[in-house]
Amino acid sequence: MDVIITMPSIMGKIGALGRILGPRGLMPNPKSGTVTMDVAKAVKEVKQGKIDFKVDKAGIVHTSIGKVSFSAEKIAENAKEFISTIIKLKPAAAKGTYIKSIYLSSTMSLGIKVDPKAVEEV
Repeated sequence: MDVIITMPSIMGKIGALGRILGPRGLMPNPKSGTVTMDVAKAVKEVKQGKIDFKVDKAGIVHTSIGKVSFSAEKIAENAKEFISTIIKLKPAAAKGTYIKSIYLSSTMSLGIKVDPKAVEEV
């Protein structure tokens, strides 16, 4: 996974690269922890497999859980860990079905529907 981590004092210089980095999703952002004074800690977290996810206006969560080179077991393990994290982040005020559907796909393929109940029980 490609990530750019920087200090706040360098953001002015990186801002000029926004047209290149922005569309690729590589622009450092304080919310995602890629703009920090403790760069060493951020690099360590990324190397340990820290992932960030995006939630769009419709409440759809987008993230990457692996690469084509990963084994099926590793992708399944990453998917289970991600879904358990999403469940842990569920607000106490949220009522009803929290995860309505799950689709797994590669970048340029159709999605495969996954039964949410099967994943939640694991």
